[in-house]
Amino acid sequence: MEQPFSNEIIDTLALPQFEDVQLTPLHPSYLKVIWFNIALVFSITAIAAGVGFYFINELQPYRLAISGAYIFVVILTIIINVINFKTRGFAFREHDVIYRSGAISVSTTIIPYNRVQHVAIHEGPVARWLGLATIEVFTAGGVGGDIKIPGLEKIHAAAIKQLVTGKIDSNQAEDEEDIYNAPTKEQDLPEEDNNYERN
Repeated sequence: MEQPFSNEIIDTLALPQFEDVQLTPLHPSYLKVIWFNIALVFSITAIAAGVGFYFINELQPYRLAISGAYIFVVILTIIINVINFKTRGFAFREHDVIYRSGAISVSTTIIPYNRVQHVAIHEGPVARWLGLATIEVFTAGGVGGDIKIPGLEKIHAAAIKQLVTGKIDSNQAEDEEDIYNAPTKEQDLPEEDNNYERN
C-alpha cells in the first residue's frame, strides 16, 4: 500500500544540535609534537637567515626589520597552534564521526559511516616516540571529505580503526542484502494474459 504524499515543514531549530555533543580532546602529549615541528621549521629558517646576513651585505640594513618580522611570525604561529590544539576534538557516534578543528576559522566535519571507504593509522617519528598516532578516515567524496585526527594514543587509534572497519563491513553487508532482495525485472512485469486467440 502506497504511503500518502507528505511535504510538511521541518522545524530546523528543533533538530538535534551537534554542538551539544561532548567532543574528546587530543592527547596532551600531542602538544609536544607541535612544539617540535615549530622549532624545526623556525630553526631552519633562522639558520638560513643567518647565512644570508653573513654572505649578502645588501641585507644588513634590513637586519632589524627582518628579525622583528621573524619574531612576530614565531609568536603568531605559536598562538595559532595553541588555539587550534585546544579547539580540536572528535566523537565517534553510532552512525557518524564528528571532527572539529581550526583556530581563526573553526570547522566541524560530520561524516556518516556509510560514506566511509576505509580507515588508516599513521605514525610520525616524534609521535611514535610519544606513543601517539594519527587516524585518517577516507570517504567516497574525495579529499575534501577526508579527515585526519592526530594526537591519539596508539591503543585508542587501534580501537577506533576496529570500530570504523566494523561499521564499513556492516554497511557493505546491508547493501549486498538489499541488492540480493531487490525485485528483478521479471518480478515487476505483470502476468501475461493467457486467454488469447490462436491463429
